[in-house]
Amino acid sequence: MPKKSKRNRPGAVELVADHVVREEGRPISEVYGFVGSITTTVATAIYLIWAYTPEHCLHSVSITYYPSRYWALAAPLFVIVVVALSMVIYMSFNLLATPPPTSFDTIFDKQSRERAMFYPAMVVESPIEPISDISIAEINSLIFGHQDES
Repeated sequence: MPKKSKRNRPGAVELVADHVVREEGRPISEVYGFVGSITTTVATAIYLIWAYTPEHCLHSVSITYYPSRYWALAAPLFVIVVVALSMVIYMSFNLLATPPPTSFDTIFDKQSRERAMFYPAMVVESPIEPISDISIAEINSLIFGHQDES
């Protein structure tokens, strides 16, 4: 007797390549994207009709209840200002959380790992060294070389 497939159940949902797929075969995120794009297009069309159509035309098709035209300009500007200020505030908080350039916290912190000294006698069949930080003295030596102070 052949085994019944789980896909034969009505309304079955299957996980394929990290996407939830309905029985019909379309990913659910694809449906949400389609509905979102249609909703955005309709809302934009309604906004543009409300903002640019003269009042007597709206009254002639019995549309008498709508917001003031002031909001046609004020609402988008409000959104733009909120987004711009939120970016400035986010960057300001990041700058406040950053230590000053003269602080040793910019070089060392609690996650810093000193490089272990490598001795050929201690090789334990590991061709790759463990992850570690390069000391600032070694970086300066590599960048600027050994310069004599003469």
